[in-house]
Amino acid sequence: MEPLSLVLVLVSNQKISLPLLKKKKVELHIKREDLIHPQISGNKYRKLKYNLLKAKELKYDTILTFGGAYSNHIAATAYAGKKDRMKTIGVIRGEELAGSWTSNPTLSAANKQGMKFKFVSRADYRKKETAAFYNNLKAEFGNFYLVPEGGTNKLAVKGCEEILTQIDSEFDVICCSVGTGGTLAGIINTATSNQRVIGFPALKGDFLRKDICKFVENGNWELYTDYHFGGYARVDESLISFINEMNQNHEIPLDPVYTGKMIYGILDMIANDFFKPKTKILAIHTGGLQGIAGMNLYLKDKNLPIIDI
Repeated sequence: MEPLSLVLVLVSNQKISLPLLKKKKVELHIKREDLIHPQISGNKYRKLKYNLLKAKELKYDTILTFGGAYSNHIAATAYAGKKDRMKTIGVIRGEELAGSWTSNPTLSAANKQGMKFKFVSRADYRKKETAAFYNNLKAEFGNFYLVPEGGTNKLAVKGCEEILTQIDSEFDVICCSVGTGGTLAGIINTATSNQRVIGFPALKGDFLRKDICKFVENGNWELYTDYHFGGYARVDESLISFINEMNQNHEIPLDPVYTGKMIYGILDMIANDFFKPKTKILAIHTGGLQGIAGMNLYLKDKNLPIIDI
């Protein structure tokens, strides 16, 4: 089985054709990072690549990380660990999941790749960055290489700095959805001085700016916080309809937590003349498609339309 660090990455930019874009004389392309790998796709591949290399260099055989019930990061870490012949441990937010995780598509898939779980209460989960919490994990599991929630650290940013290539220098604006900020930081670091980088946070508020600033020096970026649809993992029927239309009309699957909201936001901004005519926009597809199955369970429970997959 080929190690994750040696996976050949071939990513294409797909141009979108819409009457709105023609009317506003704006170009929109999507960088299909979701096609990197069937399970370790998009920014998760980028974030894990150098962390796994470092873990091997330091002679660790176990990766421990954190995430929620439908975490893309948890799923990708489990697959990447198996691919690189490393054991994986997921510290999962929500002790109530201990008795029901087998019906959770993300966690059951991660477990099939060999990941072991530790379920903790939300109150304890908030303490995950404390020394006491870390020492308790060490006592329980022994030595492990720790990857933070969402995968963001300096090595993750280094991996995300490889998203943009020379061919992408033709674009005026680079757009990316934002979770923990690591992917956007990598893009900011490698964007040219003539490019404008726009982040679309999946969470409410502007607090991510401080986290992003830990990894960047350039000032060519901004966050637009109007397209979170009520907060992290919150959706409505208009977003679901939009995601399904993009898949049906352009064969581009979008997830409802990150990329779906970003593309919706970009097109709304174009409609409202945010971008000048002849602007060329590149939107980064960060993957996250494994989370659709879990979202559809929620949508069915609420008697809402589901996402086509």
